[in-house]
Formats: sequence, structure tokens, C-alpha cells
Amino acid sequence: MLDWLLIATGFTGALTLLFFCRSISRWFRPTPAHTVHFSPKGGCTDVVISEIQSARFEVLVLAYSFTSKPIAQALVEAKKRGIHIELVLDHSNETESYSDLQFFIDEGLAPTIDPHHAIAHNKIMVIDRRTVITGSFNFTNQAEHENAENLLVLKNYPDLARAYRLNFTAHKEHARAPEIKAKPAAVAGHDKGRHAA
Repeated sequence: MLDWLLIATGFTGALTLLFFCRSISRWFRPTPAHTVHFSPKGGCTDVVISEIQSARFEVLVLAYSFTSKPIAQALVEAKKRGIHIELVLDHSNETESYSDLQFFIDEGLAPTIDPHHAIAHNKIMVIDRRTVITGSFNFTNQAEHENAENLLVLKNYPDLARAYRLNFTAHKEHARAPEIKAKPAAVAGHDKGRHAA
């Protein structure tokens, strides 16, 4: 009888220890969280910038259109802080006059172009392998101020972040260096008159 009592106590003790260890591990594992934002004028740009500013080691970007100077500047500042930045942009950025592609190149970010699809229509950032930013929100001024858009920020969903990171890698593998056509030089004096008006 005493043996059964010791076995039962040992089993109960083991279950108690297991429960205690699992409870403790939850304290140290970040809780999954999400936030949802909408535009126009819903602060989506500010949310994206805040997430970039909180990056510790990596920001991966898949983007269709990229004309948001504040978001582009936040990526440049992150690179200056030593954060690894990778950008894969749709091929339309090579010909779009308002694209931040040239700005990224000038600032040393080395963006690549995804020419593999009719439209590389992603609007995704993966930050530090734990935060995913996605939704219809293009990284553009128009998306913030004029369009009806949505932005979803997902934190601490490891399987989801891993899936988005793998998708980024798949697009990065078939991406190429940008082919920017040189813009025609302004005719001397012609540009000056246009700004005077």
C-alpha cells in the first residue's frame, strides 16, 4: 500500500512540476498580438514607421508600389543603425516617376526587382522574424491620404512569420538588380522658367 502511495505522490508531483514549468514558460514567451489599422488618414504610415524603428536586426520588404518618403526614410535610418534591410519591389518601380527606388539605391539599400510576375502585388514587411505587416496598404502617400486601405500588424505568431519569411525568400531568389532608365537631362534654362511660375 505504501508503494502505491509513493507512486501516486510521485506521479502527482510530476504533473504539478510539469504544470508549473509550462506556466513559467508562458511568462517568458511573448503572447501573440495583433493590431488593425485603416486609411485614409488612419495613421497606417506612422504604425509602419514605428515598427521599423523598433527593429533589432532585420526588415524584409515585399512591395508593389513604394512612394512613401517617410517609410523610405525610416528604412534608411534603420540601415544606418545597423539593421539588415532587404527590399524586393515590383518591376513598375523602374518606370514609375514617383517611386522611391532611386532613393533606396542612392542611400545604399540595394533593392531588387521582381520581374517574374505580371504584378508583384505584395505589401509585406517581416521584422525580426517575429512581426508581420500586411494588408492592402501600399507603402505610398496616396494609400495613407486618399485610398480606403487596411493594415494588419501580427506579432509573435512564429509559424506565420516563418511562412511570410519563406515567401519573401522565394521572391528574392528570382529577383534581379534594378534597370533604371536614365531620365532625360533638362534643357538649360527651360527648367528655370517652369519653377518661376
